[in-house]
Amino acid sequence: MPNRYFKARQPFDFNPHKYDIGILTGLKRGYEDNLFIRKLLDLHESEYALYYKHHLKYFLPKEPDGEQEFFTFVWQIVQRRIKFIEQKDPFHSSHAMDVELIAILTRFQKYLRSIDRWHTEKTLPEIISEQYEQIQHQEQKIAILKQELKEARKLETKEVIDIPKGYVLTFVDLCQKMRNIILPKEGKELVFSRTEIVWTKMISKYFTEGGNEINHDTIRRYFPADHKNPGDKYSGVPAKYQLFDIVPAKKRSI
Repeated sequence: MPNRYFKARQPFDFNPHKYDIGILTGLKRGYEDNLFIRKLLDLHESEYALYYKHHLKYFLPKEPDGEQEFFTFVWQIVQRRIKFIEQKDPFHSSHAMDVELIAILTRFQKYLRSIDRWHTEKTLPEIISEQYEQIQHQEQKIAILKQELKEARKLETKEVIDIPKGYVLTFVDLCQKMRNIILPKEGKELVFSRTEIVWTKMISKYFTEGGNEINHDTIRRYFPADHKNPGDKYSGVPAKYQLFDIVPAKKRSI
């Protein structure tokens, strides 16, 4: 059967295209698969797409709708060669070269998979290679998460600040008043947060009332999303708990 799929080197062409396959005397019938694979040994992984498309461009004018046929033909060549090498005696003198060739074919097969629109069956070496990459990716991700957790734990504490029983709203009132303090020189808020919920999280996480946990939802209604326009769900701190005012200190000479 004459070669249909691959662009062959012309006989005695001393300046052939880099991706043409064949020897000085041309392309011997029946050796297309060997020479196609032999060329892979000389190519860098970054050239696989160019190599594949070079021969696809040669084939498509003969078969305009034959892209899948071409892909399948190349895939089967690579698949059969991997299977053949795997069945060889591992103690054969060519074993080291065979191992290298399987690595090259597996990398090329990975490229083919990236352009596979027909869901071609995966081979065992390819599955193993993908699983190994996934494991490496997960290990790297775990290492990053462990470092982030380590950094986060530096700020964690089991200790809390206790507020006497019945005075949690007094503290809430002071927090609300601190939000309204404007620094006279800078004209900016003394404390500022983009969201009000950070206040409720801080209080419920780092404070207790009479040794008991402070319910987050209980104090949340005292910190509306917009404290200047609180809405109907907002509750003001009752006057009986507003025991302190925050006033500017008298200017002191340095």
